[in-house]
Amino acid sequence: MTDAVRTRDADWRRPLVAAFVANTLWINASEVFRYFALVMPMMRSALPQIPDVAPMNLPVFAIWGVWDTILVAVATGFAWLFFERLGGGCRNALLAGTAIWLAIFCIFWLAAFNMNLAPGNVALTALPLAWLEMVVAAGIVDLCRTRFE
Repeated sequence: MTDAVRTRDADWRRPLVAAFVANTLWINASEVFRYFALVMPMMRSALPQIPDVAPMNLPVFAIWGVWDTILVAVATGFAWLFFERLGGGCRNALLAGTAIWLAIFCIFWLAAFNMNLAPGNVALTALPLAWLEMVVAAGIVDLCRTRFE
């Protein structure tokens, strides 16, 4: 294998790793803010009859870590593939972020609402913030693709 081939094959690794690291920071900060500032107090207020609704303890924190890891991997990976196929830019970051949001957050909140596990006002508060989170995450991927090439 020639040095040129090795270099070209490795070119995508640095921007992808940078996107994963940046999105790990962004998505975790966004998720923590949304949960503690809005979702947790709203769920506790809306569903006081459920003991320990919206808890934060070690098992929940561990599951949340798994959720955030999957979310970062899916959001970054899907956006990366989207941009590889359709090109970057603000418009495509908006489209990629919206597609990720529909596939993850809308399904989650619609299912929770449908099972009477989430009041409408909580879903209507969480969904726009989750959409912003995913659009920014897609934008981060696009920025890393162009910045580190």
